[in-house]
Amino acid sequence: MKILRTVTVFDAADLEAESAFWAAILNGQVARDDEWHTVFDESGEWRVGIDLNPNYVRPEWPNGVQQQQVHLNLQVEDQYAAHEEVMALGATFLEPGKSMDTPEGFIVYADPAGHPFCIAWGQPSAEQIAAFLKKRAESAGSEA
Repeated sequence: MKILRTVTVFDAADLEAESAFWAAILNGQVARDDEWHTVFDESGEWRVGIDLNPNYVRPEWPNGVQQQQVHLNLQVEDQYAAHEEVMALGATFLEPGKSMDTPEGFIVYADPAGHPFCIAWGQPSAEQIAAFLKKRAESAGSEA
């Protein structure tokens, strides 16, 4: 399996607050969709994803009732090969019936201890991200 990047994903009921926080910490920018925000650091590297979960309940540290709610995205070149490999290594497929036959998508698995993670494909390349951020910076500069 060739992993193109790993992305830590935080679930949140308030996408804007969570992504603004991480963008400020990373001195970066946010790309927004209705149910997902991507946070890039100041060098243009994709560092954090924020996944909308309207029923999100904040975890209580260290011994609260709510478990921590974060997962890892493995963005891969070939979703079919990645699926075969993680299954052979002991992953559990958590989304039976979900298709891998789309240009962009993700499927959720659990590791042997039950921690969720996603295999994702069709995400923008590093070059596409750099072009996107450059265009946004130029646009912001022309508005100033």
